[in-house]
Amino acid sequence: MVNLATFYIGAENLRYLPRKTEKMEENKENSEKELRDRVEEIKNSVTDKAEEFAKEAKGKAESFAGKTLDGVEKLINDVFKKNKPEEADFTEEVTDPKDIEIVELKKEMDQLRDKYVRLYADFDNFKKRTAKEKQDLIQTAGKDIMKDLLPVVDDFDRAVKALENSTDVNAAKDGMKLIHNKFVTNLSAKGLKAMESIGQDFNPDLHEAITEIPAPTPEQAGKVIDELEKGYYLNGKLIRFAKVIVGKQGNG
Repeated sequence: MVNLATFYIGAENLRYLPRKTEKMEENKENSEKELRDRVEEIKNSVTDKAEEFAKEAKGKAESFAGKTLDGVEKLINDVFKKNKPEEADFTEEVTDPKDIEIVELKKEMDQLRDKYVRLYADFDNFKKRTAKEKQDLIQTAGKDIMKDLLPVVDDFDRAVKALENSTDVNAAKDGMKLIHNKFVTNLSAKGLKAMESIGQDFNPDLHEAITEIPAPTPEQAGKVIDELEKGYYLNGKLIRFAKVIVGKQGNG
């Protein structure tokens, strides 16, 4: 009896086994669905949290960046004094006008020193060149005059030879006059001019009185009576005083 009962119970259990299996499958599917729903819910929650965190982080980042940019802009404004110089964190260096003036004066002094050095060098070269030219002029100053006087010397040489055998005094006299005129003409061409003194009032700036004699007439008193040596000008400048005899009044 027991065995039949057991068998009967076992058979009943086998009859309900497929139904239990279906139930288990159904429960499994429900569990999986719930699990998927839970996972999706968690995923959405995480996504929302992540988006919220990202949004918050973005806001904080933008706020920080804005503050940083504001700080940079303020720093730039403070440095370059573009917007509000009075809020600058540093004190602007003020240049003393005297310092500027000193710099300008030093610059001008350097320019003047350079100009002075150049002028001194030019002047020194000029002095050396002038000294050399003066020395050359002194050495060759009489060259042209000597060349022009040589023909006169030749005439004197010929006159001396002619006088050795000549007995004609008048011819010799005329020859000497010709040589004298030629000589004076050559000197006049060089700027030499004889001073006219006889009959002129005595002038100590032009005349050198050798002696005084009683004037032949009252009108000649204080005038040049005679001339011992002619005075001469060279190109209008006095180069020799005339040595003269001056007339004086009466016997005293």
